[in-house]
Amino acid sequence: MIEYGDFECPYCAQTDGLLAPLPITRVFRHFPVVSKHPRARVLAAAAEAAALQGAFWEMHDSLFADQGHLDPPHLWKRVRALGLDLDRFEQDRRTAAITDRIERDFRSGVRAGVMNTPTLFIEGEAFSGVPGPELLARLGA
Repeated sequence: MIEYGDFECPYCAQTDGLLAPLPITRVFRHFPVVSKHPRARVLAAAAEAAALQGAFWEMHDSLFADQGHLDPPHLWKRVRALGLDLDRFEQDRRTAAITDRIERDFRSGVRAGVMNTPTLFIEGEAFSGVPGPELLARLGA
């Protein structure tokens, strides 16, 4: 399953909670909707910087678990809690490579017809919004 999401989107957080226990392979792609979520790109960069230290999914889960605390002091607290190198994290999240990765994800979503978050692609079929009971059952819930 390919999942387009935004770390500041409450519907993405809700979807994450529904998908997390399912026996599926998830590919996360960034689709920061900055018009509604001004910190979305910063948070996407944070997740990618964590990925460079082997902790993408841990940061992903942490960001969705507590969307009320997404500002820098709380972000740094998450980095420390995950055992990451804060100096490296700070350098990495500002690199062109990470910015380019987020932009590539976003453009691929636009090309695929993503208009909002979350949008899930399962076997090439798009599902927009929080998954309902039928889709969850199809995924093995």
